[in-house]
Amino acid sequence: MFKTKEEFKYEFSKRIIEAYGRTVEESHITEKFMVLESMVRDYASVNWAMTKMAVQQKSMKQLHYFSMEFLIGRLLVNNMMNLGIYDIAKEGLAEFDINIHELEELEADAGLGNGGLGRLAACFIDSLASLSYPAFGQTIRYDYGFFKQKIEDGYQVEVPDQWLQLGYKWEVRKPKHACEIKFWGKVIWNDKKGKWEHVEAESVRAVPYDVPVVGNDTLITNTLRLWKAEPSENIPVNKDFQQYANEVNMICQTLYPDDSTLAGKILRLKQQYFFVAAGLNSIVRAHLRVYKDLSNFHEKNVIQLNDTHPVLVIPELMRILLDEYDYEWDDAWEIVKHSCAYTNHTILAEALEKWPVDMMRDLLPRVYQIIEEIDRRFVGFVKQKTDGNEDILNKVRIINNGQVHMAHLAIAGSFSVNGVAGLHSEILMTREMKEFNDLYPGKFNNKTNGVTHRRWLAYSNPELTALLKETIGDEWIKEPDQLTCLNKYVNDSIVQAKFYNVKQKRKQVLADYIKEHNDIDVDVNSIFDIQVKRLHAYKRQLLNVMHIIYLYQEMKQNPNFRIYPRTFIFGAKAAPSYYFAKKVIKLINSVADKVNNDPETNQFLKVVFLENYGVTLAEKIMPAADVSEQISTAGKEASGTGNMKFMLNGAVTLGTLDGANVEIAERVGEDNVVIFGLRDHEVEALKASHSYSAWNYYNNNPKIKKVVDSLTDGTFHPSREEFKIIFDELMSKNDEYFLLADFEAYRQAQEKINDLYQQRQKWSAMCLKNIAEAGYFSSDRTIEEYVRDIWHLEKVKH
Repeated sequence: MFKTKEEFKYEFSKRIIEAYGRTVEESHITEKFMVLESMVRDYASVNWAMTKMAVQQKSMKQLHYFSMEFLIGRLLVNNMMNLGIYDIAKEGLAEFDINIHELEELEADAGLGNGGLGRLAACFIDSLASLSYPAFGQTIRYDYGFFKQKIEDGYQVEVPDQWLQLGYKWEVRKPKHACEIKFWGKVIWNDKKGKWEHVEAESVRAVPYDVPVVGNDTLITNTLRLWKAEPSENIPVNKDFQQYANEVNMICQTLYPDDSTLAGKILRLKQQYFFVAAGLNSIVRAHLRVYKDLSNFHEKNVIQLNDTHPVLVIPELMRILLDEYDYEWDDAWEIVKHSCAYTNHTILAEALEKWPVDMMRDLLPRVYQIIEEIDRRFVGFVKQKTDGNEDILNKVRIINNGQVHMAHLAIAGSFSVNGVAGLHSEILMTREMKEFNDLYPGKFNNKTNGVTHRRWLAYSNPELTALLKETIGDEWIKEPDQLTCLNKYVNDSIVQAKFYNVKQKRKQVLADYIKEHNDIDVDVNSIFDIQVKRLHAYKRQLLNVMHIIYLYQEMKQNPNFRIYPRTFIFGAKAAPSYYFAKKVIKLINSVADKVNNDPETNQFLKVVFLENYGVTLAEKIMPAADVSEQISTAGKEASGTGNMKFMLNGAVTLGTLDGANVEIAERVGEDNVVIFGLRDHEVEALKASHSYSAWNYYNNNPKIKKVVDSLTDGTFHPSREEFKIIFDELMSKNDEYFLLADFEAYRQAQEKINDLYQQRQKWSAMCLKNIAEAGYFSSDRTIEEYVRDIWHLEKVKH
């Protein structure tokens, strides 16, 4: 492939002619973009092939990372930077009078994820490749992603995310690795063979599409495998083909289909089994191409289950070993429980998946039969360990009250269970999963999340990257711990001034985007106070809005009360069926309409809601933030990774002691973050005592009363019913997430931010301290901990 600008130009021109029968000058911009993408993929393909060969020849242990989502964003810049060919391509294109940035903007964010879970998986596979560890990602090739968010009259409207409109040049379809996945039917005992058989099943063909995962400054290129459902040649005889084809197409249509109906629930379970069974089939076949049998499967493969969605790996691997390779139960179980490791991402009960027994038995009859046997044996184990304690058994059973508890199955069938931040893991071990921790001493551990500093700093913030290189060199790109060298310059007035200028440039980039997309003029000299994350009650976007309402009310009531200019910026998607969350989005936009158009206050206060928050938009937002809002109810956020991205770009965390905020505060010191609110143990004590009363706060604090009343008094919407559900969540349902309890502390914390920001040198020092300590929160560090404690992988050497 090309190594110089001239070679690049020759190859680019040649491919345009071969693909489209026209010259570079005559070709359309989309044609130029697609040719560039395919050139970069092919450039990576040599390393890709060499990596697979090296892993196979050296009989290396591999990681298989199963995740329902991989929020990988755009790959063009990331891959060119990692391969070290960005500048060659940029200069070569410029000589054709092509601006590389215009091509970059044509790339769609891959519709393979939604929130933190998927972005974490993407950071992990990036770090695995960059650290030269052999790894495979396994997920679904979604046709339309989660959804594309439109804001119409302040309301969220979901439209399909048609991310595949220009095709996806990164992927390579691999029909030779296709396999059949069975649903429905029944299980019968075959006397002749002496085994159970799944008969009268409906088959779906699973076809893999492989995407190269390009490591930074290494020859290692790993694989992200996307599974697509297609009609099988074994067409069901009892169903119209059109209906069958539609049902097959539904499997890969969207991420997280609405599960408020029975059909939606079945579809979600179908999706989970589909990619688990397909992924395992390919892993087993690849293993048997190198080894004579599966007895050493767990020595050469480790399967990480990212949350409960892929937990069907456990019974499916048992099914393969028992039914297809004739292993005895005990031998098969030994292989399975030494192959699988589980990452827990939540303590929210509604997020710990449970499937109705009847549904699972009908859809996956053989897999359910195996889960029943796992549960039966697990019950015996628990009774033996606890002297028959029925209370403990009731808390840990896999099948209970007509439901299959996937987190319980994951713990029983894995050799490692990890949380994703210190506080989260402690809560799991001492409270939420204490009984399991007692049953399996040493199985639980913590692996604090991380983000790839290459994408979230080196590539998305070129101005700050240049300043860091000038100040401390560039070793931090390979070794993020080297960011601590910046500690020497935290109080250096020259570096502070340069940092301030960098931040202003990045704020201008975001301000220009806001003007273009929202038609709102924002002051780059104002404080950019940003909260971007999935919209959920526990993440408390509502608390942020309530404080904005308070500021507006105070400025309207008191002509002497004025704040330092502040721009509050939100980005969030609400799940399509999450009515409350969608109302909060409407409230944010209604408040924005009011305050942005009030000439009395709008030079001090602006509110912006950015539509369709995703990876590419985040790459504009993170570098521009002054304040990082991380204000979840203590004990509810497992980790958070947005907090780390903001920190990496020199924003100051305003947050509760929740998730990874705890570790951020420990690293930078309490003077370099602004922490407020109830602690986890205080929240638990309030819940346990049943003494919390939202009405007490409402009646005893006039500021709170005035803010809450504004939700239903017509201030922000002509209909007093519009935000009644929000009023009811706070008052009638007694404020489940303690917004009113934390309101005053939050208001005071915001006052502190207001004062600190005006002390420019002090503020810059706080920002620089955050950058200096952010290396710990690189996913490179997280991956090395997984490798050391769980995966035990060796680095690939060509």
